Amino acid sequence: MNKRWIAAIAATGLLALTACSSGGATPPPTPAPVTVGPSVEPAKGSAPKPDVPTTWPLTGVATDKVADRPAITVKIENTAMARPQTGLEDADIVWEEIVDFGVPRLAAMYQSKTPKEVGPIRSVRPMDPAISAPTHGLLAFSGGQAGVVALVEKSGEQLFSNDAGAPGMYRTHDRAAPHNVYGTPSVWWQHADANHSKAPGPQFLFARDAALAAAVVGGKPATTVAFDMTPLSRPRWTWDAKSGTWLRSEGSVPSMSRAGKRLAATNVVSIVASHPNTKFHAQGKAPVPTYDLVGKGTGLIATGGKTIAVTWRKASTDAPMRLYLADGSPALLAPGNTWVELVPKGTSTVTVS
Repeated sequence: MNKRWIAAIAATGLLALTACSSGGATPPPTPAPVTVGPSVEPAKGSAPKPDVPTTWPLTGVATDKVADRPAITVKIENTAMARPQTGLEDADIVWEEIVDFGVPRLAAMYQSKTPKEVGPIRSVRPMDPAISAPTHGLLAFSGGQAGVVALVEKSGEQLFSNDAGAPGMYRTHDRAAPHNVYGTPSVWWQHADANHSKAPGPQFLFARDAALAAAVVGGKPATTVAFDMTPLSRPRWTWDAKSGTWLRSEGSVPSMSRAGKRLAATNVVSIVASHPNTKFHAQGKAPVPTYDLVGKGTGLIATGGKTIAVTWRKASTDAPMRLYLADGSPALLAPGNTWVELVPKGTSTVTVS
């Protein structure tokens, strides 16, 4: 073989060997990244509802169902000739006011209980709209001066007046007039019109449990709360640990219902407010007073054998009264019935002992 052919073949083999050893081969392809989803499926469905118990609006007491009926405010006499009264032990809230001649009178509110009878029922006064209008319910009374009745008519409530022939009212024969007008709340509820048939909103704010009430949490121990409002009005409340209530007395005489039950309250609220005279007059030209209840003032709550100072605020005649502690937080009452003592500012005293 020609020597030049042998050299060419040898060169070709060397080139092939060099190519194989130089790493010129194509590398394998890189796999695409893989995304793996979460292994736990997200929870489905709506968030659980908060556990808020159903309560009676005027007492804060838990119940399975609130009766869809309005509050009834009844004007009840509170003189020696009227005692013992009927049905006060079933009231959710009782407001005690001082009217003409320094006489105490009561505005008893009913919604959670149905007394068979209430009374003796007496006439309205100028301060009554500010007390009862926030319930947007029914107001029962025996009658009143034309000008005062006109004020009440503007309050937006449905009125039941004995003088106007309202159903469910009558006179008894065991007491002399005018101390003998009585009424039947169930009849008034039956006659509630479409604009006054719903349950009221809360008139005070309540804790879920008595142990969380404002006076219990931050108050000072007390055994007696005594009021000296007029010579005819000296209610006294004494703490009774056994029943967990404040027991009422008229001065030193225990207050009883006509059914023989001691009148008592879970909460006693003192509201100090100006007590000016109005343009109206009673017998002998005696001035008829009212209370300035729109605005703010001082007060006191007695609950659970303790008392605590509060500030009260009321935005308008038909707005409910609200109670606040010194730090501005709401002052909560214990679930149960409440008596409110409207204390004339500057002429009355409240003694806690």
